[in-house]
Amino acid sequence: QVQLVESGGGLVQAGGSLRVSCAASGRTFSTNIMGWFRQAPGKEREFVAAISGSGAISSYADSVKGRFTISRDNSKNLVYLQMNSLKPEDTAVYYCAANTRRSWTSNAKDRDEYNYWGQGTQVTVSS
Repeated sequence: QVQLVESGGGLVQAGGSLRVSCAASGRTFSTNIMGWFRQAPGKEREFVAAISGSGAISSYADSVKGRFTISRDNSKNLVYLQMNSLKPEDTAVYYCAANTRRSWTSNAKDRDEYNYWGQGTQVTVSS
């Protein structure tokens, strides 16, 4: 069983930065793929970024590439999403997700790859 708890969301002006964090329970954290997804009102949950168990491989949605950075600290069971140059369209609830079945997959952008989810943290970007 894995529990994921997000933190760090809030209100920020367009062009600003924010870092959200996800604390994970469980002894196999370093072997899990970790991902960030987001869901805006009236829209489906979409992929933002993912990172392999070792942290050596990462993947990003085209909409955030070059602005967002995913990272992890396996010694602390933490994964981060650093968000820079934020835009109003980045406003959403951001969810942390874990795939405990493998360390990486070419399907890391697929929601169905993840078997554990956090409750989400709200990020609001004002124009």
